[in-house]
Amino acid sequence: MVRGIALFLLLGLVAGPALPADSLPRPVAAALNNHGLDGSGLSLFVQAVDAGEPLLAFNEDIPRSPASVIKLLTTYAALDALGPAYRWQTRVLVTGPVRDGRLQGDLVLQGGGDPGLSTERFWTLLREIRARGIREIAGDLVIDDTLFAPFDEDPGDFDGQPFRAYNVLPSALLVNSNTVEFRMMRDGPAVSVYVDPPMAGFRVDNRIGNRRGACGGFQRGVAFNLPDGPGGRRAVLDGRFPTGCEDYSLWRSVLPAPQFADAVFRALWSQLGGRIEGGLRVAETPPDARELFAYGSLPLNEQLRLINKWSNNPMTRLLFLTLGLEHAGPPATEEKGRAALTAWLERKALAMPGLFVDNGSGLSRDTRVSAAGLGVMLLDAWRHPQMADFMSSMPIAANDGTLRRRFHGDMEGRLALKTGRLEDVSAIAGLAQSRSGRRYVVVVLLNARDAHRGIGNVVQEAVLEWVFDR
Repeated sequence: MVRGIALFLLLGLVAGPALPADSLPRPVAAALNNHGLDGSGLSLFVQAVDAGEPLLAFNEDIPRSPASVIKLLTTYAALDALGPAYRWQTRVLVTGPVRDGRLQGDLVLQGGGDPGLSTERFWTLLREIRARGIREIAGDLVIDDTLFAPFDEDPGDFDGQPFRAYNVLPSALLVNSNTVEFRMMRDGPAVSVYVDPPMAGFRVDNRIGNRRGACGGFQRGVAFNLPDGPGGRRAVLDGRFPTGCEDYSLWRSVLPAPQFADAVFRALWSQLGGRIEGGLRVAETPPDARELFAYGSLPLNEQLRLINKWSNNPMTRLLFLTLGLEHAGPPATEEKGRAALTAWLERKALAMPGLFVDNGSGLSRDTRVSAAGLGVMLLDAWRHPQMADFMSSMPIAANDGTLRRRFHGDMEGRLALKTGRLEDVSAIAGLAQSRSGRRYVVVVLLNARDAHRGIGNVVQEAVLEWVFDR
């Protein structure tokens, strides 16, 4: 069941019967036929940016699951509503005086919902604390994450994979998207494991052996486990690493957000020569706390590239919550995010019949959008004053992001497209430049059995090659 109907709206659900595949361009119909598909699960929208009508529209008004392609709607709405220079603020406060480098009280980190608070930027925040004369902290580290309302979901609710980086839940203080890199590196006959960021009190049990062979296989033969469950302080890496591998990384979420921020804080603080004597408290900012400084985030237009090029779910969810926060005030909720998106669409006069947005990231079985709705939105974005910021946030064919290994050859560098993939869902949308130099908005949504197992890519490539030859 969906958790609301806030965007199942605007002009209502408009969806006629699916069109027959024989109305499609021949290469696209052949791609479907070769995989036993009749086209009923496919929606297409193609229109030149300087044209008044679509070049190709097929089942374009049927709402379908877009997977991560819905990030285009979230990021475009944010760019327009918040502005390219929008910044989040992480506030640092203290509850006592500082004497001879020692804070006689607690240090408070008040989360501002910054999606891009990477390890490097968190380290810089700590350097700012040291620059203000604090070396020792006598009290606790207090993390105030109350800007966002509590979530009634578990990280494993979507697919039973609670430790995967894409399943990280939002938090007002989310360091490094709450994700750790476990990097396996060949060290002579042994395999070493480097952990980034460092975490105080967290241990890695390296049991990785070797097997002769080329560098390949699922997770390169490495098994990851948190034997003590979520919140435990130990990871076990087991298995046999191929001798043909020199370097391989797994990204995992190993602790709840406040505990993770605390563990990273203590490790980096120690590296900076600091000491902290107290523990962790997750609580509202004490009323007697005074602000030491506010640490500004990267501007929104820079963060969009991280979100869209690498399809970062936690960052997108924070952005969606920020839309709600700016629209209706704290605490931020997904319901407020949906209300903000509704108001924005109405203000922009963008009709997207049948639209429903769950959490803004596409990691949802409930989100629905039509190919025509996305296409009209992309045409609007092409005419936007910040068009360059938005378009440059998308992966570029054969160059970067989720397209770095796709569309080599003549189309290299001429496609800027956001990808999306869930079980039985494959989608792509964005901008394509044809051989003639004309630019087209392209949307391909395929909801069909095993669409995510390569069939979707084949259909996408058939559509884009047809557009490219215009």
